[in-house]
Amino acid sequence: FFSAENRAVGRMSAHVAAAEAQGEVVKKMKEAMKADPAAHSKEDLDAEVAKLKELKAKADDPMNALEDPVTKEKYTLVRSVGEECVADGELAMLLSKKPDSFVLYDGFEPSGRMHIAQGVFKAMNVNKCTRAGGTFIFWVADWFALMNDKMGGDLEKIKTVGKYLVEVWKATGMDMDRVKFIESSEDIINKAVPYWTQALDIARRTTIARVKKCCQIMGRLENKLTAAQILYPLMQCTDIFFLKADICQLGVDQRKVNMLAREYCDSAGIKNKPIILSHHMLYGLKKGQEKMSKSDPDSAIFMEDTVEDVSRKIMNAYCPVTPDDAPSAKPAPDAELDAGMESMHLGDEDLLKNPCLDYVQHIIFSVPGTTFTAGGTSFSNYQDVRAAFTGGSLDESALKEGLILAINTLLDPVRKHFAEDANAKAILAQVMAWKKETLVPPTGLKRLVATDGTLPVWAVFAPAASVELTLGQLLSTLKSLEQAPADHLAVLYCGDWSSLANNCCGGDTNVIGACHTLLVECMTAINPAIMARVTVMIQSEAILKDPSQYWISVINIGRHFQLQRIRDVDEANEYAGQVVSTLMHVGDVLALAPKTIACSDTDKAAHELAAAYFDETGIQEIGKPAVSSSAAIDSMLKPLHLLEGPANADDQIFALDGAMDVSRKMKRAFCEPGNVAHCPPMALADAVLFRAGGTLQISRKEENGGDKAYTSLAELVADFESGVLHPGDLKPPVTKAVDACLQLVRDRIKASPAAKKAEADVKAWAKKAASAKGKKK
Repeated sequence: FFSAENRAVGRMSAHVAAAEAQGEVVKKMKEAMKADPAAHSKEDLDAEVAKLKELKAKADDPMNALEDPVTKEKYTLVRSVGEECVADGELAMLLSKKPDSFVLYDGFEPSGRMHIAQGVFKAMNVNKCTRAGGTFIFWVADWFALMNDKMGGDLEKIKTVGKYLVEVWKATGMDMDRVKFIESSEDIINKAVPYWTQALDIARRTTIARVKKCCQIMGRLENKLTAAQILYPLMQCTDIFFLKADICQLGVDQRKVNMLAREYCDSAGIKNKPIILSHHMLYGLKKGQEKMSKSDPDSAIFMEDTVEDVSRKIMNAYCPVTPDDAPSAKPAPDAELDAGMESMHLGDEDLLKNPCLDYVQHIIFSVPGTTFTAGGTSFSNYQDVRAAFTGGSLDESALKEGLILAINTLLDPVRKHFAEDANAKAILAQVMAWKKETLVPPTGLKRLVATDGTLPVWAVFAPAASVELTLGQLLSTLKSLEQAPADHLAVLYCGDWSSLANNCCGGDTNVIGACHTLLVECMTAINPAIMARVTVMIQSEAILKDPSQYWISVINIGRHFQLQRIRDVDEANEYAGQVVSTLMHVGDVLALAPKTIACSDTDKAAHELAAAYFDETGIQEIGKPAVSSSAAIDSMLKPLHLLEGPANADDQIFALDGAMDVSRKMKRAFCEPGNVAHCPPMALADAVLFRAGGTLQISRKEENGGDKAYTSLAELVADFESGVLHPGDLKPPVTKAVDACLQLVRDRIKASPAAKKAEADVKAWAKKAASAKGKKK
């Protein structure tokens, strides 16, 4: 009756033994009372049961894993790396279950300089983790550097900078035996399917409001975000699962996005959440700097700084003995807060905020066995240094002189390595030469090229995948394709990954694919001639031809648009997937480079946003598409003002409806005498007959006006409005026409193995979803 985690420790703790013994006591009491109710009192039994519950709680405490001295030693070593750990019990259990195979991760963008915290502090922390038995993975974000046009947008130069940073860590003393460097440019391209489907799954499960809380990692105003700033946290969260990391070992400034990963686990039903081990963030050297800044060279010591640089920066550093008495400026109640300016530090607030002491604690004393000498005194721990400084026995000048000496002692091996190691020397020389150059990123539009450009493209975007494809959606999409000129390439673009981002079909990619297969098969059944000249393009297949260019284009689009512009397309959707799918739509338009996008009036917002992107960014390489919209075909059987309460399947005609379904639904369809403003049967007659040149044959007795054939909607409307045509005479032939249309679909599904399988998959998922919904009720 104990948790599997507790038993996985591999040894019976005293708590487990005590709980098992108490369990036997309770069991025997119950057996005795069953034989003789007077054997024990209910009060005595209740007391023993309460004692059992208490012992079980203690036995299931994951911190019991630390009763093993080896696990405790590993835990102490790893835990010392973090200013905070979420959660300590999970870390203890992980180290007991995977003592020599746990994985930690951090990431870095090889864009230039490395400050001392990333160099010395990180190297010492990595050594602690690997010495405890872990494997440390560095996610080399070279693809992100490429995306950001670092090093002139040259991937090979970016990779060389990455090699330079690795050489710095080697010289600093990082033990590389259990360290791996994985280049994101390789894996994001070569393993695009698992990476991006993971990212889209996170997006569909996460609200925009939650992602906005992560924007601290970019130091941006949450109320003035670009759409791309919603993408970045989602991608960083993806990295954690993509790398199969047990522990996220990043700075506390990354805490919010790491917590997002844990919350995603709750939503996705992932049992083993990533543990968050957040290290301290060093203060900047100037007053008021919560953290160092690569853009301000005097805010930090960098690994390539000269002896003179170190001396100048430390001697000029802010170094208060007592907390600054000046009150912190408080923003106005209605002011927009910069998430990046909030404190980078956890635990008890450090009122002194002295960067020199911060360096002593987290840089100098991060090296095992270090002593720090200042003012003629050698200190073996940070607490004594701080006490001496704040107590007055160690003055500012002596503290800074000791710190300068200690820092240069740490940097000397790095300087020596780059002076004497031939490979490191060559890498440094190359990087320094590039820094002196004015590296200009390549100009021009970055996009996926999805068509060969020989014919003008007439693009129609399929409706989002749904197991309830309506007849209206089916005919509206077909109508848009039928309008394509003969000299154009008609493309039906099926956004399967966009459907995933929008949580269509519960995010089941197989069912999403089945929905698109059914759409194509249904349209082929109704108008095989037009579908014979249509090129069906599946979004994921198109993307995978050049995923790097596609996603760079999507992120560039996100950088251009403010978040609210993207939200305006579908503000009712509160999930991050709405932002991602809308940006992807603009990227899809760039990929297709269509001359025309044909759509229904109800779907044109996203297309108009794409067209606006052409105008606002001045794209020259491809022409701006025209957006050609027309009225959507509606197969709803009731007017909107009568749709009250929960959705009723009988209020809509679906593509997979059987003959009995059609008959039943049409009998209930709203059809008020003389009401031509809201008359679903007339709308359906136009959709399935008049639009295709067909005839509606009314059969009735002579005294009711006799038989009549209608060939146009206008003629039908006139007679119905005047009362010449009664609803009872209109519904039967329309029912017959709708059923005849859907019979084409049924015949196609019966004859096509692909369509038959797609129908089976769709219906199976719908049944499963309905069952799950019923259980929730």
